[in-house]
Amino acid sequence: MLEIERQCSSAAHWSEEQYKELFRINESEPRRFALVLDALAEGSKLSLEPASSRTHGFLVARHLPPDWELENLVVAPGFRRKGLATQLLAALLTRAHETNSESVFLEVRESNQAARSLYAQHGFEENGRRRLYYANPTEDAVLYRLDLFRPSA
Repeated sequence: MLEIERQCSSAAHWSEEQYKELFRINESEPRRFALVLDALAEGSKLSLEPASSRTHGFLVARHLPPDWELENLVVAPGFRRKGLATQLLAALLTRAHETNSESVFLEVRESNQAARSLYAQHGFEENGRRRLYYANPTEDAVLYRLDLFRPSA
């Protein structure tokens, strides 16, 4: 996971220890959901197994009931534009529905047009900005939210 993330300048950059922490159970921390996309000879599949050298993408989200926060979504550069990010995001949205969650939220670099387009295609709406949030290069974070259940009037 770390190797793929380092290839993607727009990804959230975590330390090796932070990735290892994803797979440790800690009852005092919010629950995390990690999906790893491995390539097989006949195609790709979502896996909950630890990443292998054939890993082409991953997603990490945190459950903060009644919401989910998408913390990181990464697809290796050579495997983009093949629907892998859509597959990962769809799996998160399925989990959010299964947990009767109200919304999914995230932040993304302002310059990351591919990700912003993906989120918009899945119904996420821009709902704020964090000025000068990212470094190297310095730029704003654009906040997005997807409401899963809208109360009936």
